[in-house]
This record gives sequence, structure tokens and C-alpha cells, in this order.
Amino acid sequence: MDFIKILAEQKEELHSINLDKLVKRAEEKDIDLDSKFAQVVIGVRRCGKSTLCQKVLIEHNVKFGYINFDDDRLIGLKAEHFDELLSALYRLNGDFSHLFLDEIQNIEHWELFVNRLLRQSIKLLITGSNANLLSGELATHLTGRYNSIELLPFSFSEYCEAKSISNNQFTTKSKALLKKAFDEYLLRGGFPEIVEGSAPKNYAMNLLSTIVNKDVARRYRVKYTDVLWKLTNVLLENTGRIISPANLAEELGVKSYHTIEKYIEYLVNAYLIVPAKKFSTKSIERKNSSKSYAIDMAFISQHGDKFQSEDLGWRIENIVALELIRRKPRTNVGEVYFLKKGREFDVDFVLTDSSRITELIQVTYDFKDPSIKLFNREIGNLIKASKSTGCKNLTLIIGEGEPKEIIKEGLTVKVKMIENWLLNPFHN
Repeated sequence: MDFIKILAEQKEELHSINLDKLVKRAEEKDIDLDSKFAQVVIGVRRCGKSTLCQKVLIEHNVKFGYINFDDDRLIGLKAEHFDELLSALYRLNGDFSHLFLDEIQNIEHWELFVNRLLRQSIKLLITGSNANLLSGELATHLTGRYNSIELLPFSFSEYCEAKSISNNQFTTKSKALLKKAFDEYLLRGGFPEIVEGSAPKNYAMNLLSTIVNKDVARRYRVKYTDVLWKLTNVLLENTGRIISPANLAEELGVKSYHTIEKYIEYLVNAYLIVPAKKFSTKSIERKNSSKSYAIDMAFISQHGDKFQSEDLGWRIENIVALELIRRKPRTNVGEVYFLKKGREFDVDFVLTDSSRITELIQVTYDFKDPSIKLFNREIGNLIKASKSTGCKNLTLIIGEGEPKEIIKEGLTVKVKMIENWLLNPFHN
């Protein structure tokens, strides 16, 4: 295997990116190039992990080597090839202080290589597209010697920056342009290559196929790939709904719901779907009751063509779920749950710190002229949940309508436009 040729071509491809046009991402500050710990950037395929690492390395003017393990020419690479690969890196780059290992989960026994490099005091940046790197391989083999950074596709704020759209909302024109941008983001999503102009449908379907077939079916040696695909489509078509492995098993004709549980775990590990558990003091309820959200709107947009307000409500709920996850490292947001008490009330999001509920959030699309039924559902659920939990920080996020405060039964509900809420994370 001609490692020098492979690595030289990978290096050329990496450096062909014009860094001047790249969007600044909050996670750049989380990478510590001086740390003796491995810096691990993890997230769904094509969300910008490689670009993030490259941008940080180049802007800090450090000399680094680069290996992209998501290369068909490196399939079948074994532990005995690591010395040869390292030798090729030095011959190609000379001496270097940092080593950037891209999509490392594709190589068996990679942890042996990483451990050896850390012992040699080489500073490492690692990317991966499987959450099991953090909960499994890294936790087992690096014993705390890593700093994890989770990356999602572009936020709405990053989308606006990429599209050169001002978040100034002082004029009718600027407000309308910002609203138009959100409408596009709602349907197209935040994968950088879609934002840059790739055809959304073709790109999303090709990416979905790669994630399901490569990151799930091949990695976990899935036996029933037809069931895996049907499950994937059901989850993406029902984002934000409570999922029951037992009901899904029956719907898909699977004898054991444990198979469905296992496949859902694989899809979560591949960052295709994001779970939200039910808020409860009972661990069995937290474990057995959950919702799932798509990692990006591009995947939802390829599953159904309904754009009624109810459907758009599910879509902005998905966007809110992703934004809350993005904010966790930089705010006081702890775990993100939903809250449901029988038929009494149902609240989309419950934010917590280590010991208490800090905010209750409800999401709906069209609140311009809410019917009595809609008003009672959205505002009434928040009021009932507030009385049940004692939390008085109540928020309703809307897609259409007017920002205001609604006072009911002595409690105040802050009504916020989705664009404002997304663009002003520290003023919410």
C-alpha cells in the first residue's frame, strides 16, 4: 500500500478549502491545542468536523500531520500498518507537533495507535461519527485523557452568517429577509454543503444512505437491514413523537422489541437521531419513555411533503431540540427532557440543572390568532405543568404571531419568535 501517495492526496484535498470563507463556529474555542489530552470532535457525518479542526490548526499556525480514515484505500488497515503509516507522515510533512486523525472509528484497534501517540507526547485532534467513541472505546482505552467536543450541523445563526444575512431586525425589509432565511432553514437544514448550494434532496438522501448502510448496518453487522431502514423512516417521519419499541416492533412485524431497542441505539450512536427522555423521578419511566428528533431538518424534509401549520410545528420543535443541545456547553442548560402527565398536560421541553427544573418550553408554529383550543393547549399546558413542578420560568416559542407576555392564573408566559430565540441565546 502506497501510504505516501494516499496521504499526499489527502493533504492536498484538505488544504484546497478556502478558510477565508468559513463560518466561525462556537466550538472552535473548545479545542485546546496545548493540551496533552486528545481533542475529540464528534458528530454526524458532514456536519463540519474536519473543517473545524483544520481551521483551528491553521489559524494557530501549528505544523500538523493528517490522516483521513474515511478513505476506501485504507479499508482493511491493521494495527501492524501503524508504524508504516506514521513513517509516511514524517516523510511527507517533516516533524510535526500535532496529528489530525479524521473519522478514526473506521479502523479496528485504533485505540492502540492513539495510546502510543499520546505516550510520545504528540498532540492529537480526532474526529468521529459515532457516539460510542465517547461512551465506549475512548472511555475504556484513554481513561479520561481526552476532551470531547460535540458538533452539530449549522445553527440558524451560523446559517445566516454563511448566507451573509444580517440579524438586524430594525426595518420591515430586514425582518422579512430574516423570516425568509428561517423558512429556508426550516426546510433545507444546516448541513454546510447544502447551505453552500448542494441540491438538498439528493445530498440528504445520499448522506442518509451512507449513515444507515455504513455507520450503522456495516459497523454493527445488522442482520435485518430492511427492518433498520423501515425503522429509520418511521422515526424521521415522526420526529418529536413519543416512541415505544414494543409498538414499533409490532408495526414493523418484528418478534422482539429488543431488536428495535438495539437498532434505535445504533441510530443514536450514528448521530442520525437525538433522543429526549421523559422527565420523571422514576428511572424506569426515564428509560422507557422517550422522543426522537432528527439531527438535521434536511432529513425530515425528504419524508413527506406536508407543510400545514401542524407539520411546521413539529419541524420547529425539532429545531428547538437541536438548539438546546447546542447550548448545553455554553449555558446553564443541563439535560433536556419532555414532560407528560397522563392526559392532564404535555410540555415539549423541560430544562434542568443538577437538581431542579429551570425552564418549561412549549413550541407551536402559528400563534397569530390562536383559537381557544390552541391557546388552552399551549398556554394551559405550561400553566398546569408550572403548578405541578413549581417552575415559573415559562416560554412559548412560535413561528408566526407576535412576541409578548401572557399572564394567566398569576403566572407569566413569555411568547418568543423562533428567529429571535435562535439568534439571541443569552437573552432568552
